Amino acid sequence: MKILVTGGAGFIGTHLVERLLKENHKVISVDNFTLGKQENVDKFNNNSNFKFYNIDIDNTELFCETLKSEEIDYIYHLAANSDIQKGGKNPLVDYNDTFMTTFSVLELMRRKNIKNLFFSSTSAIYGDENGENVHEDLGALLPISYYGGAKFASENFISSYAFMNDLNVVTFRFPNVIGPNLTHGVIFDFVKKLKNNPNELEILGDGTQTKPYIYVLDLVDCIMQMTEKMKPGVVIYNVGVETATTVTEIADIVCEVLGYKNVKYNYTGGSGGWKGDVPKFQYDLTKIHNAGWRAKYTSNEAVRKTAELIED
Repeated sequence: MKILVTGGAGFIGTHLVERLLKENHKVISVDNFTLGKQENVDKFNNNSNFKFYNIDIDNTELFCETLKSEEIDYIYHLAANSDIQKGGKNPLVDYNDTFMTTFSVLELMRRKNIKNLFFSSTSAIYGDENGENVHEDLGALLPISYYGGAKFASENFISSYAFMNDLNVVTFRFPNVIGPNLTHGVIFDFVKKLKNNPNELEILGDGTQTKPYIYVLDLVDCIMQMTEKMKPGVVIYNVGVETATTVTEIADIVCEVLGYKNVKYNYTGGSGGWKGDVPKFQYDLTKIHNAGWRAKYTSNEAVRKTAELIED
């Protein structure tokens, strides 16, 4: 198959590209290096099945013109602003990098009659459900971050394009993804802070924020399994782990991995770390489990493995 991966130089995208190439697919990767890295592209340059375009995907006409001559069977759309705090400071970040990238992908599919799409959505579309297990059919979704709003708008545009153009779509709503080559997030921030000052650690919020963390290679396995046979219309899955980790537990694990003892934690206070943060979150995973997939690593195991990799 010839596969287009948007955000292919990013954290999740690089792992997916690597897996697709190992399975002998021809891969076209596109990225503009807002969060992606050049070295993530360079590692594949000697593979004859790999091609890369450095373009702004939110520029719909440029994106479609650039790829008009490419034969594409599947699109894995991962391009988005995954730094929710950054997007919270400027709504245009998520409008352009999260929503408009999706619109460009859908327009490319419409114009070139491409039928198969994987879309990486997010738990952020559910908003703040006070820690209740949320399932895919939950109604009246009220995102509280610009990122969640842009992803929710993307899902709705995908639904309409799927109906109007007979698309086959798999959408994953997943929470915090961590693992090798992580570029930002609480674990990354804690490691950086502790290396600057091993005696004290600032923790946003009150430390009780509790969320599931999924290991990136578990996620890639799930993507590959659930997109092996595409079905007409849109199929949505919550993808994650059954366990969750508090921010204070993350701090404890990172301190242990780094070998720092008696670190003083300085909490900024409040139930959330920042405006738009969801303090407590947990998924109902019945649908994805019934489809035959379960994560190999628990949330705490994923946190520990990631902290060890950042330390290296």
